[in-house]
Amino acid sequence: MSQMPQQAALTNCPSCEEPLESGDRFCGACGYDLSAVPARPDDHPTLAVNGSAPVAAPSPAADGGAPWPAAHEPAGADTPPATHLPADLTGIDSGGHDLAEPPPSGSPVSPASGVRFDRPSEPDEYPLQAPDPRVTAETPTPAEGVKVCVACRAGRVDHDGYCENCGHAQPRERDHMEQECGPMAAVSDRGLRHHRNEDAFAVGTAALPDGSPASVAIVCDGVSSATRPDDASLAASRAASESLLAALARGTHPQQAMHDAIVAASRAVNALAAEPQTAREHAPHQNAPACTIVGTVVTSGLLVVGWVGDSRAYWVPVDRTALPARLTEDDSWAAQMVAAGLMNEAEAYADERAHAITGWLGADAYELEPHTASFKPDRPGVVVVCTDGLWNYAEAAQDMAEAVPLDAAVRPLHGARVLVGHALDGGGHDNVTVALVPFPAPSQGAGSA
Repeated sequence: MSQMPQQAALTNCPSCEEPLESGDRFCGACGYDLSAVPARPDDHPTLAVNGSAPVAAPSPAADGGAPWPAAHEPAGADTPPATHLPADLTGIDSGGHDLAEPPPSGSPVSPASGVRFDRPSEPDEYPLQAPDPRVTAETPTPAEGVKVCVACRAGRVDHDGYCENCGHAQPRERDHMEQECGPMAAVSDRGLRHHRNEDAFAVGTAALPDGSPASVAIVCDGVSSATRPDDASLAASRAASESLLAALARGTHPQQAMHDAIVAASRAVNALAAEPQTAREHAPHQNAPACTIVGTVVTSGLLVVGWVGDSRAYWVPVDRTALPARLTEDDSWAAQMVAAGLMNEAEAYADERAHAITGWLGADAYELEPHTASFKPDRPGVVVVCTDGLWNYAEAAQDMAEAVPLDAAVRPLHGARVLVGHALDGGGHDNVTVALVPFPAPSQGAGSA
């Protein structure tokens, strides 16, 4: 190791590099205390460079200083020679005085003032603050069935989703919903871009008068530009499902029952327009509560679909060598352009107006025209009932069939989850809702739900 040559005396100030004169005790430029600069010690290596025996260093005790401590002995034959540790000798300052005790680790102290200049070390975890006993005492225990805040566990949650005690916003239950009912299942998700889920679904099974089973699935998509779209879709799905299940049990033909169910859903959405809550939230640029609807009834030999708007139903056979099919036609600007022969399908759906709907449920909708259709498939399959949050990522029937898992007819909940994941992986720009209903309806597990 190379070493710097030793100087006999200081010629320049160590602080400002100002030239010094012999005998100066302070720098004439910056006032630096030259006596604080320790003299360079003689070099007495403990191990000779040529590998010979170490030369003993003189003991400071002979000069009246602190006794030199004994070096730590090596632990074994293969360990390095004995060495001194930093803490073996008490330190002294330039004036020969003992150094003060060092401050605790992590708490630097200014050497001039002795004042701490850092903040105390922070714990890895902070204990949660205990509830204020005064608030707890003043807040009555919520009655049974009343929703309690997930944060303070004491306050009641108001209709806007906020705690009346601490003001904490509550997670929405509709952000992600799953339901398995008999042979079918449905999944709904808020998606990756929307602040709430404005979709809704209802699934159920019924027994026809002859004892054969029927499966019912309803999917609704709230119109975002309208007032209370989430309430509209929920009201429509519940009203349509209840109407269908009751009509089927009475023996009404499934296609007529579907028509009547859409009418019942329309009435339920129209009723929201007269509620005070709608008047409070209504803005000049908004319409009355509105939504689209699509549903299916599956029996042992008949498949019925009904819809208003642009939510869709697809047929996907179990035998994937057979062709899938789309069972509904959109009430949309693009569909009208194609039907009128003004554009082909590729041109119409490439237009920015493509998804503008021309039919919906709501008080300010045009004349209600429920669409219904019935089919008699010659092979088993699965009916995919979904909102545009899914079919935007699998628009063609063949694309939808490729996205549906091969075992969807026997594992409908898994299949619905896969389809929702397909939409989220594609970007999740909208709410996503899908119901999978196997055809034909199995005889096991029939009964109203």
